[in-house]
Amino acid sequence: MSLERFAPALFVLLWSSGWIAPVYASRHSSAEAFLSVRFACAAACFLLVALVFRAPWPRQPRAIGHAVLSGALMHGVYLGGVWWAIFNGVPASISGVIAALQPLITAAVAPWMIGERLSPTQLLGLVLGFAGIVIALIPTFQGVSPEMFVERAVPVAVNILAMNGVVLGTLYQKRFVTSGDMCSNAVWQYVGALAVVLPLSLLTGPARFDVSAELLLVLVWSVLILSMGAVMLLLYLIGRGQVSRAASLIYLMPPAVAIESFVFLGEPLHMPMIVGTVIVVIGVWLAGRKSQTAS
Repeated sequence: MSLERFAPALFVLLWSSGWIAPVYASRHSSAEAFLSVRFACAAACFLLVALVFRAPWPRQPRAIGHAVLSGALMHGVYLGGVWWAIFNGVPASISGVIAALQPLITAAVAPWMIGERLSPTQLLGLVLGFAGIVIALIPTFQGVSPEMFVERAVPVAVNILAMNGVVLGTLYQKRFVTSGDMCSNAVWQYVGALAVVLPLSLLTGPARFDVSAELLLVLVWSVLILSMGAVMLLLYLIGRGQVSRAASLIYLMPPAVAIESFVFLGEPLHMPMIVGTVIVVIGVWLAGRKSQTAS
């Protein structure tokens, strides 16, 4: 069996584990400290690969700046917010559903950023997507006191706001980071991500990073499998001409994360969670129909 045949399923399996890893890491580390170590290790690994294969490096300060800023948004702001939210009580399954907001937010900001008008079908998709998130969140806020409501709402709000980082970072990269080697650009991108989370780890109190076998395993998985392997696998799919197929994988992330959270973390699959996930997936599909049919 060729890699091309099972690459999509492998990508979903690997990428969805990115919402399970923070739960295990939270037992031994603070979010900012772990991500600081992760981004530093990812930058070092990509640097090693770039040196071994003698990859060309961006020479213009502007090109380096573009790579740094795109990494700060896509990795620093996005992953920093998502990991902090999970560390502070957002269930991994809920965070996985929120992750589906990425194409919805992209479609929502498109009229202002690139002048693209939304069709009625896309507007319906946006409404359904956000409605699905609300439904999926019902078990999280059901029967809680006002004080507890605020305590749980803040991490959820941070998780949702963090999606703007990956949306803006993706749009920024498509416009300004259009050339250069992937590995050398990745080094600068993770430097930008480190510039976001490292100061936060120093400003939010004593950084916690209790070295243990479980934490080191999560770190190795996060660096080699997520930061390097899953990204390269996605680029492989795109390089093989499977752009639409790769883009459609976003539909599988929320249910994949929900199932993995149930199996590995014991998070219950409440009916509102299941219904909300289905509605979000339908909303994402509708919101992306125009771009797919246009291609």
